[in-house]
Amino acid sequence: MSLVKMNVKKGDTVVVLSGKDKGKQGKVTQAMPKKGKVVVEGVNKVKRHTKPNQKAPQGGILVKEAPLHACKVMLVCPACSKPTRVAHKEVNGKNVRACKKCGEVIDQTK
Repeated sequence: MSLVKMNVKKGDTVVVLSGKDKGKQGKVTQAMPKKGKVVVEGVNKVKRHTKPNQKAPQGGILVKEAPLHACKVMLVCPACSKPTRVAHKEVNGKNVRACKKCGEVIDQTK
């Protein structure tokens, strides 16, 4: 498996572009670059039937978020609050992500 170039990171706010959850917004809770997938909070919920075990002695039906393919989500710019493509700029010798619509830098420099 090769590493997939993703324009979203953990903690980013994204909007879903296609599928049953089209138009929903959420925060990325987990990014998986090797698989090219992301887990978005409150989106793509699935039910898992589990047997009783040490963690869940009762067992039952668990509802959790399943991974989405990264190409199905688009980053929402924190400055203009619009879904946007990502531009890459060099600021103070570091490559950072920027909004294509307003030009504002998305990554906070530390």
